[in-house]
Amino acid sequence: MKQMPEIGFGLWKVSSDAAADVVVEAVEAGYRHFDCAADYANEAEVGEGLNRAMAEGLVTRDELWITSKLWNTFHHPDHVQVACQKSLDDLGLDYLDLYLVHFPIALEYVPIETRYPPEWLFDPGTDNPQMKRAPVSLQDTWQAMEKLVDAGMVGKIGVCNYNSALIHDLMSYATVKPAVLQIEAHPYLTQEKLIRLAHQYDIPVTAFSPLAALSYVEIDMAGQADSVLTETVVQETAAAHGKTPAQVVLRWATQRGTSIVPKSSNPQRMRENLAINDFSLSEDQMHAISALNANRRFNDPGVFCEAAFGLFNPIYD
Repeated sequence: MKQMPEIGFGLWKVSSDAAADVVVEAVEAGYRHFDCAADYANEAEVGEGLNRAMAEGLVTRDELWITSKLWNTFHHPDHVQVACQKSLDDLGLDYLDLYLVHFPIALEYVPIETRYPPEWLFDPGTDNPQMKRAPVSLQDTWQAMEKLVDAGMVGKIGVCNYNSALIHDLMSYATVKPAVLQIEAHPYLTQEKLIRLAHQYDIPVTAFSPLAALSYVEIDMAGQADSVLTETVVQETAAAHGKTPAQVVLRWATQRGTSIVPKSSNPQRMRENLAINDFSLSEDQMHAISALNANRRFNDPGVFCEAAFGLFNPIYD
């Protein structure tokens, strides 16, 4: 059975203009897992890159692992298959290897013909645009996700951004068990209890934003001073192994049992991010990096929804 690669390529914030070329470059660098989402607004261009890489003989579909995500406005069971089919059409694929619930947040439905991707606001063109919650249970959404597996549209399903309570709840009703829990995790947010719980339920964990603030500086959700790569323990560990600080942080992530989806449009850094399996961190080095934990979450709807969309909408306590 095909296994999800330990190191994937994240497509968040890859511009649509560059996405096709970036994907081909990433395939040439050795990436086989591509972490996509409807909300990234680049799936058509990602699909162009994937299909170009396959047409050029760089990779076969069987060698690829393609992940996409169900956006918040499509949580109602009537809309889950429609959303998945749109991602398949944009990516130019017959099936997804993995389809994830992007957030445990149900928002009012926005038809694809009205606006795509719908993003967070229900009515952005009005004088008083609003983010509107929808009365849809996560259980109803999950049961619709299970039907995608039955239909052969996706190989596996999973969730993103769930907390411990939601994982307990999901496991009480899931007929098709979640294949992946994707969460923000890095040395500033180690998420040890949540990862331990997921593993107790035999749910593999993928860490997004594994390099912490780097993904958020350009969108003003973090500052340059938030960089974990400048921490003394990271720099000293990198020097000791002859690796870059980024490689050390990514190795810390995989060595603690999580897969990762880093992103870089720089060909050299793409390859560096893959080259992390020829060294191991000592137990002391692992503990020292983990000790940087400050429960510092960069991707927090409890913060950005209110600031950007006028609705206080926390999902973490």
